[in-house]
Amino acid sequence: MKSARCALFAYHEMGYACMEALLKMGAPIAALFTHRDDAHEEIWWRSCAELAARHGVPAHFDDSVDALGAKISALKPALLYSFSYRHLIPASVLELAPLGAFNLHPSLLPAYRGRAPVNWVLVNGERETGVSLHYMVARADAGDIVGQRAVAIDDTDNALTLYRKLIPLGVDLIEELHPKIVAGTAPRRKMEISKGSYFGRRRPDDGKIDWHWPARRIFNLVRAVTHPYPGAFCFVGGRKLLVWEAKIGAENGTCGAPGRVVRESADGGLEIAAGEGIVVVEVAQFEGGVESIAREALSQAGRVADIIQFD
Repeated sequence: MKSARCALFAYHEMGYACMEALLKMGAPIAALFTHRDDAHEEIWWRSCAELAARHGVPAHFDDSVDALGAKISALKPALLYSFSYRHLIPASVLELAPLGAFNLHPSLLPAYRGRAPVNWVLVNGERETGVSLHYMVARADAGDIVGQRAVAIDDTDNALTLYRKLIPLGVDLIEELHPKIVAGTAPRRKMEISKGSYFGRRRPDDGKIDWHWPARRIFNLVRAVTHPYPGAFCFVGGRKLLVWEAKIGAENGTCGAPGRVVRESADGGLEIAAGEGIVVVEVAQFEGGVESIAREALSQAGRVADIIQFD
């Protein structure tokens, strides 16, 4: 195992944790290919580049396809790993690793192939998700499956807490399967893509709330895109209001026109009529304003009692 050189494509906290696991196992990492942090994102994860520097692993940032191929060819790796790497690695590069190229995807493939699966499973109200280690092929998230781990999704989960549930599962897969991959004894199961699903990248505008939706759908959107993501939002008097925390007050019944503030909670939350049921907005923020409990945030637009409808 200590002679099988790895080329690692890694970023984000999953990348850090899995890279750390490989280093602890003594896997020789020939190089790290990673990304520079984007100043527009909330950076909460540990840096793969810093981990590489501490262990004397050369790091490369966002190489072009041509440069990437040349560098990988010169490294002569036995295998490739991709952990939260944001670019599709070309087939010509994947073919340079005789033991194979493997990606750790944060869903139970073939479900939720594609981008942002942690956000999408919450948006869609799933009750279970997980991680999958699979062979990389030219098509994204389509290669044979090596191993999977599952975890339940609770109503208390948001995108960050769910992502953190997935990290130790990914590490477990690497610790179990890396020795088997090197030894040529890893399991391999064909991915049945026709039985799965594919979702594309989510953009900030996908966070707009429609108060005609059922309460659970609105609740799921809020928790799927809250910090560190851009947030769910609506407009009040022409001003953009970000909703950071919410809960379901009632799932059934009609309590007024969708978007109408029904009442204030004792803790400062606002109970708002949905198309079906009630959503309790707990923490909110006008764009450019201060994040606070909902009653205080909405008071910036006048008396809460005067706010009848969200635009």
